[in-house]
Amino acid sequence: MDPYTWGRRSFVFASGALALGLSGGCGKEADPSPAAPDVQVIAVEQRDVPIVREWIGSLDGFVNAQIRAQVSGYLVRQVYKEGFAVRKGDPLFEIDPRPFAAALAQAEGQLGQAQAQLGKAELDVARYTPLASDKAISQEELDDAVQARLAAEAQVASARAGADQARLNLGFTRVVSPIDGIAGLIRAQIGDLVGPSTSVLTTVATVDPIKAYFPISEQAYLEFRGREPGAPSIPDGIAFDLVLSDGSTYPRKGSFFAIDNQVDGNTGTLRVAAIFPNPNGLLRPGQYARVRAAVSVEKGALLVPQRALSELQGGYEAAIVDAANRAHIVTVKPGAQVGSQVVVESGLHPGDRVVADGVQKITDGALVHPVPFAPAAR
Repeated sequence: MDPYTWGRRSFVFASGALALGLSGGCGKEADPSPAAPDVQVIAVEQRDVPIVREWIGSLDGFVNAQIRAQVSGYLVRQVYKEGFAVRKGDPLFEIDPRPFAAALAQAEGQLGQAQAQLGKAELDVARYTPLASDKAISQEELDDAVQARLAAEAQVASARAGADQARLNLGFTRVVSPIDGIAGLIRAQIGDLVGPSTSVLTTVATVDPIKAYFPISEQAYLEFRGREPGAPSIPDGIAFDLVLSDGSTYPRKGSFFAIDNQVDGNTGTLRVAAIFPNPNGLLRPGQYARVRAAVSVEKGALLVPQRALSELQGGYEAAIVDAANRAHIVTVKPGAQVGSQVVVESGLHPGDRVVADGVQKITDGALVHPVPFAPAAR
């Protein structure tokens, strides 16, 4: 064998040996299979849960009275204190009474004249009656006296009505509250000429109790009526909560009061009124609030933490862990929310171990290391 051939074979052998050595070394240093990731799991809970609905509402007085002048005159005095409670009959404003006092005096004078005429007519009839019986006067003269008496009686009735109207108008110069409630800000100025055709002077609203108006959907209305045909539109005994604009819940419960008699064609909703006690006047007409109520109880509902569900292309998924600690992705149908939990209508079974934290770490069929779910963990 020539030296060239021998050297070439030696090079190939050495190269192969080196390759085998490198291959063997890499095999010894390769990383082991990755460990199963930790995931927090919780068992699907089954229990009866109240189904809570929430609506956006606004508050209004139980009774709202618009205060207007009933006679025309100049506003001379404001008696009430704006924004404070008033009682039925309390004075609010005073209109200049002098023209009405003069009109009353004139009407009473006319009444006095009419009563005097009636007195004379009655005397004439009393005097003419025996004379007509004795043929001392004609029957026609007696008849005229009787008719004069009837006319005088009518004049007295008319004058008395005029005096009563004048007295009533004089009383209307003292504008009073027709109800118990909270008086609003004045909308006129002292010195204004006011009357029945002018704007509202102020308002008085009864705020204890107070109404909360809110719309419910036509579907919700049909749901209520479908449960108990012939029953009230809103089941009796439902207690309403009021969530105020600062997020706090009003401490007193409300109750159903009334429902409108027609569906709003534009929104497809019905207007509902609930009433809330308001003894300290915290609630005022015009406030916006959320009205919340437990409308039904779902028997044997399946509950999981809301964070256990993932939204994907309009649907929802959850991951469950089987007895071999392998994760499986399942499609679920969520229902009503109950606090931080969600009712699952399909896709899960009681006792299933659902991944509540760590879903992003797993794929379908992957081996996982389940640990108990800690709700406080973030």
